[in-house]
Amino acid sequence: MDRFANPTRFLRLASAIMPWSAGLTVLSLGAGFVLALLVSPPDYQQGEAVRIMYVHVPAAWMAMFVYGNMALAAVSGLVWKHPLADLFSRAAAPVGAGFTAVCLITGSLWGAPMWGTWWVWDARLTSVLILFFLYLGYIALVNAFDDPNRGSAAGNVLLLVGAVNIPVIKFSVDWWNTLHQPASVVRLGGPALAGSMLWPLLVMALGFTAYFVTVVLLRLRSEILGRKIQSIRFSEPPV
Repeated sequence: MDRFANPTRFLRLASAIMPWSAGLTVLSLGAGFVLALLVSPPDYQQGEAVRIMYVHVPAAWMAMFVYGNMALAAVSGLVWKHPLADLFSRAAAPVGAGFTAVCLITGSLWGAPMWGTWWVWDARLTSVLILFFLYLGYIALVNAFDDPNRGSAAGNVLLLVGAVNIPVIKFSVDWWNTLHQPASVVRLGGPALAGSMLWPLLVMALGFTAYFVTVVLLRLRSEILGRKIQSIRFSEPPV
């Protein structure tokens, strides 16, 4: 990663990746929605309501994936002082918060007909809600300081502390008795979903991932250019 510590070199790499990631986003999400809505069969118990899964589950995966990458970036920023680590976290946080919000909203829409309630304070739902607050807390914290470096340092500490919540989300359905169903895809015995449901889900997950890459590269490029403009302004002599 040291090779891409130079912002100019990274911007060239981002410019090369973004057209491909944007194209992959459009193709995979388009194919995923067609497979999920038209090809995948309804569930024998849940009926058509199961189609919410094709948005809810990838959003949940991405909510944890984005925060995990932000926590790794926090380590890189605190320990190795990587110049782009803090900018990556700033760029990724709103995207991760968006994924988490989608996860919570679609989960409520799915839970209402299945459980008979929009919300229960069980371990999985509560830990995902905490993740959403961690995203919002990070965004507020890094912008609460006049010095961006101090804000990033405080935000990195919060990211590392909050990383404890990621395994709690993952294993909460195994550690506690909850209404939320156990893992159906990533588990020791292999996926529990039929192929007709698994493949649309994986295609949607690919689309969500490509979308994340595209948007974060755009936001990261804006962060880098914004820092350059800021440094130029500070270097100019006062009039």
